[in-house]
Amino acid sequence: MRAVVSTVSEASVSVEGKVVGSVSGPALLALVGVGREDPLDAWETVARKIAELRILPAAGEPWESARNHSAIDVGAPILLVSQFTLMGATAKGRRPSWSDAAPGETASKVIDKMVDYLRDRGLHVETGQFGTMMKVHSVNEGPFTVIVEAS
Repeated sequence: MRAVVSTVSEASVSVEGKVVGSVSGPALLALVGVGREDPLDAWETVARKIAELRILPAAGEPWESARNHSAIDVGAPILLVSQFTLMGATAKGRRPSWSDAAPGETASKVIDKMVDYLRDRGLHVETGQFGTMMKVHSVNEGPFTVIVEAS
């Protein structure tokens, strides 16, 4: 399992021209890829890290200030978007292999568990629409982007 998490002042995802999820900042945009061989608890580890990563400024502080606070600390909303392409293997050849990505039915359930977990922690979570062609718009602040993995 892999997630690419960015601090954003705004982010949205649209499907067929209609916005299906959006956040304004300070907020996090989390693109999440679910792997075929992920341990059963990988989703919880990645969700916890997304919620607790200290990559945001204090509430009311400018983006340029120290980034010592988590989404939990400042109540930052999260836009979580399933992104199977994060599991693409590029070690050989010029065309990524998607064989490491979990099947859609499995990945969809994992994404739902992550969303529920984050909401249960009191966070406002918006999502994309699983299995559709999505357009993701983001205004990154920093830019500040990290890769989160379960191990």
